[in-house]
Amino acid sequence: MQYTEIMVRYGELSTKGKNQRDFVSRLGGNIRKSLHNFPKLEIYPKRDRTHVTLNGEDSEAVIERLKQVFGIQNFSPSLKVDRNMKAIHEGVLKMMTDQLKPGMTFKINTRRSDHNFEMDTNELNDDLGGFVLDHFPEAVVKMHHPDLILRVEVRNNGVFLSSETIQGAGGLPVGTAGKGMMMLSGGIDSPVASYLGMKRGVDMEMIHFFSPPYTSEQALAKAKELTSHLAAYAGSLQFIQVPFTKIQEEIKEKVPEGYLMTVQRRMMLRIAVAIAKKRGGKAIFNGESLGQVASQTMESMEAINDVTNMPILRPVISLDKTEIIKKAKEIGTYDLSILPFEDCCTIFAPPAPKTKPDTERTRYYEKRIDVEGLMKEAIDGVQVSEIKAGQNFLNQNEDVFAELL
Repeated sequence: MQYTEIMVRYGELSTKGKNQRDFVSRLGGNIRKSLHNFPKLEIYPKRDRTHVTLNGEDSEAVIERLKQVFGIQNFSPSLKVDRNMKAIHEGVLKMMTDQLKPGMTFKINTRRSDHNFEMDTNELNDDLGGFVLDHFPEAVVKMHHPDLILRVEVRNNGVFLSSETIQGAGGLPVGTAGKGMMMLSGGIDSPVASYLGMKRGVDMEMIHFFSPPYTSEQALAKAKELTSHLAAYAGSLQFIQVPFTKIQEEIKEKVPEGYLMTVQRRMMLRIAVAIAKKRGGKAIFNGESLGQVASQTMESMEAINDVTNMPILRPVISLDKTEIIKKAKEIGTYDLSILPFEDCCTIFAPPAPKTKPDTERTRYYEKRIDVEGLMKEAIDGVQVSEIKAGQNFLNQNEDVFAELL
């Protein structure tokens, strides 16, 4: 059925004490950004809940989007009616006709914030329970664990009817835990790491290294599409694309094959840190899982991390590949991640990279390249764009992507 509003409830936000107002305000802003393509909506963040007035917008589409916004514990699509028994009866009849099937059990659960209403809570429960039985004689009242609970909330601005509680994404509103920079490769792991970081309130900005002509436009579109999908959890995300071709070519030419990958990752990390400092980032995030590949051993991490003292956070560090794939499928990034467009991490990959690179030797080989000059050129070529939830970057390649999926 078409509802009139959605009541959004909070989880962890209710424990934030004096900071609760800031968390609720941030959540309200994230909801607005996530629902940017529903122009008729009105959103009212309040201390105990947020009200999303639909004004004729498609309630099912709004519900699907709200399921992904971090900071929402649960929500209920509701029907608002006038504060008189005739209007309440009409609303109850409408909802029950749509949802109460023959033989189902039900219960009326009334709450009043307006204690001046003509009936008290018990009287309303009795009246509406009898009204339902008069119109649905095959229904059965059951006080404990009924099939359907009709919730009736009487407030100063109207009466709100709801019968469904939908679980939200939980976590904290994105932006309440500071800014982080995600090194987004386009594979399976980094989108999952992005999701987990944002769930704890991190305002994530996506840094994607691309190396034309070795990497294709499709690979760049894939990374943006992943960002668009993840943006649903926050409303919108900043996408930072970094040209990396010249750096990779020089490393390939001047660094021994076994250390090529290590030096390349050190350059990526240096650039990510420099971007973070310019943009107020407090930490670098990545999708590393301990021992999964050569660059993710502790020795490799030590050699790569050597270039910075900025915190490097790895949300999937202890997960194995099966667990990461499961989470990627749950959040809807897996099918995009496995599209066979190479990112810059896979090109020039040596057949036998060092799994235990020596930090001092890495520094020695790195002196063969112009670190500062290459960094400056790459950072000067950075492009930043805002990507919103629901944006599509694959339209121009519809036939190719349809075939691959």
